[in-house]
Amino acid sequence: MNARHTITLSPVPADIDELDHVSNLVYVRWILEVALSHSGALGWDHAAYRRLGAVFVVRRHEIDYLQSVVLGDEVRATTWVESWKQVSCVRKTELVRAKDAVVVARASTTWAFIDYGGKPRRIPAELLELFTTKG
Repeated sequence: MNARHTITLSPVPADIDELDHVSNLVYVRWILEVALSHSGALGWDHAAYRRLGAVFVVRRHEIDYLQSVVLGDEVRATTWVESWKQVSCVRKTELVRAKDAVVVARASTTWAFIDYGGKPRRIPAELLELFTTKG
């Protein structure tokens, strides 16, 4: 089971580019925001990772930009961890425009689990269980 987590986001004027829609960089920010929200909702904020001595960092983003978002739109960002390896995981994210339920972007992000010295570390079983069984 891959537990899913959803938040609602709304662009602000600074998010709009010269083409009058949300900048591609904002989509990346939203992908990170929903991932951090998911972790925090499960009790794993930055302070918790700091106590553990290791944290997830982005190794790779793959994003398909499918439709535009404009000022005034709301976007539902949903994320889940799709797969796990010993020291990494792949998190999927889907951004959906709320007014018409159109998928505006899909992303796949590879996260590496590293200690604060930058060395890969095995993902603890408690994290694996938490992110796969709770929403």
